[in-house]
Amino acid sequence: MIKIAVASGKGGTGKTFIATNIFHTLLQNNHRAMLVDCDAEAPNAAAFFNIIETGRTEVTQPVPVINTDLCTFCGKCREYCNYNAIFLLPPAKIINVIEDLCHGCGACSVACTYGAITEKSVSLGQVIQYRTREYHTVIEARTNIGVLSPVPVIKSAIKMAGNNGDIIILDAPPGTSCPFIQTVSAADYVVLVTEPTPFGLSDLKQSVETLKIINKPFGIILNRADIGDNKVQEYMLNEDIPLLLEIPFKKEIAVLYSRGKLVSEKDPLFEKQILTVFETIFAQNGNSNYQW
Repeated sequence: MIKIAVASGKGGTGKTFIATNIFHTLLQNNHRAMLVDCDAEAPNAAAFFNIIETGRTEVTQPVPVINTDLCTFCGKCREYCNYNAIFLLPPAKIINVIEDLCHGCGACSVACTYGAITEKSVSLGQVIQYRTREYHTVIEARTNIGVLSPVPVIKSAIKMAGNNGDIIILDAPPGTSCPFIQTVSAADYVVLVTEPTPFGLSDLKQSVETLKIINKPFGIILNRADIGDNKVQEYMLNEDIPLLLEIPFKKEIAVLYSRGKLVSEKDPLFEKQILTVFETIFAQNGNSNYQW
């Protein structure tokens, strides 16, 4: 079993385009695969498949509730809080929990020796399970509007996927912040999708440096490869980064994607190229005996 994250430093490079086509290609070639949409603030991978919902799980977080009748306004809870989620004015005997900043760590409950702090559950989002007509699974992480961090929802979605399937595709959030880290840290290999533009190169460099720090193997798919300049290719050559696939800029691809269609379903050559990408990934990870 292998988990492969499809990620990008910036939005709009074609990350979900690649993740959904990889998933479809694997299924069409009789591989046991699962797709997990970890882009919890804007999930859309499920829209590309004919699927039905089979269940959903609420993701909650404990948030402190302070009883001002028992509170002595000593300030210990505020001292223990690393996220500055407790507002305190001792002279006025005002204390409030800033729920948007709370991470549910429970440190304030440990700090309070007067029994003034209890907890309540606050919904952060949902993990939704779908099933294709062929009984393959798509899992979607979806954060509630207004929630500042989707990380707990992403973590729950990856946990729900477990080890079910030979290949698990994780459609990662864009950027290199905590949601990205949470997703790629669970992967055995990371496919970085980029484009040959100055913005694409800038964000690619951040992604590469981040993956080096957490010691994750990776390769690059260059989307819309025949536009822009050749600075991305030069950077990859200098850093000895493997190129997994180049995808040309084609109107036909853009039209299919805009209509929620899968290119690998319409283009046998593209499907073959996706399979070749996976042969390369498995060979790099010491799984060259996997039966394709």
